Amino acid sequence: MARSEINRSGEMEVFVSVVEYGGFSAAARACRMTPSAISKLVARLEARLGTRLINRSTRAFQLTPEGCAFYERVTRILADIEDAERAANAGEQPVGRIRLNTSASYATHVLAPILPDFLDRHPRVTLDLIQTDMVVDLLADRTDVAVRAGPLKSSSLVARKLGDSAMVVVGAPAYLARYGVPKTVDDLDRHTRLGFGYVRTVDGWPLKTNGETVVVPTIGRVTASDGEALRRLALGGVGLARLASFTVREDIAAGRLVPVLEELNPGDREAFHAIHIGQGGPLPSRVRALLDFLAERGKVS
Repeated sequence: MARSEINRSGEMEVFVSVVEYGGFSAAARACRMTPSAISKLVARLEARLGTRLINRSTRAFQLTPEGCAFYERVTRILADIEDAERAANAGEQPVGRIRLNTSASYATHVLAPILPDFLDRHPRVTLDLIQTDMVVDLLADRTDVAVRAGPLKSSSLVARKLGDSAMVVVGAPAYLARYGVPKTVDDLDRHTRLGFGYVRTVDGWPLKTNGETVVVPTIGRVTASDGEALRRLALGGVGLARLASFTVREDIAAGRLVPVLEELNPGDREAFHAIHIGQGGPLPSRVRALLDFLAERGKVS
């Protein structure tokens, strides 16, 4: 087939649909094609590229490493085409759906107060917000942007730093009145230490003792899947929690929570980043608008 006869953008759009809808049948419905036509198109694409993009069977569907890399590249290419057409027609006004994955703490204390301004600025943008503290696969989850806390691993993801926050151990006045205010690491043996229900980079509380920093494991009858749930448990008097200060600043000011063990605080800070797929390639204008807005208004301190 001559180069000019190949509809490369059409092939890319079909391939992206197969990936994002999770299979040939669902993509066929979305593209108004038959599953057989979708399968043949992907097979022709693989033959032309000389590599397998998708491992498939009657029950399984999985991108190969080459398929993952190709998906990342073609989504950027299609986004660039979309932006070019929009710029010619509507002055590059952001439009479309953004899938944003973030922690409940960031969504509650940072994003919610500023979100109305973002939506006012970009009336043609819609937001699909997913709250979880767990690290998600942006490609598999079809996530445009994720706000993540903690150190970043080297990857193909691009990060924009949103600041960092000090960490603080807190308890409710009623809890401290009942169980006492801890002064040393050994005192924590008598306390419920609320923690996360999954493994984190630092799985415990770093505290200074005898001139060195030790990690005290969380221990208790209750764990939670996100920091906002831990905050509410602490407010309810269930136990002590170690949380980012931006999430409990108002509670401390109002006397609902009390900082403890401040003399043992090692001064570590938790970094926050806005993450997206790609290595400096073009982004859809809607994604770029959100990243710019978070860098401007969504800082953590």
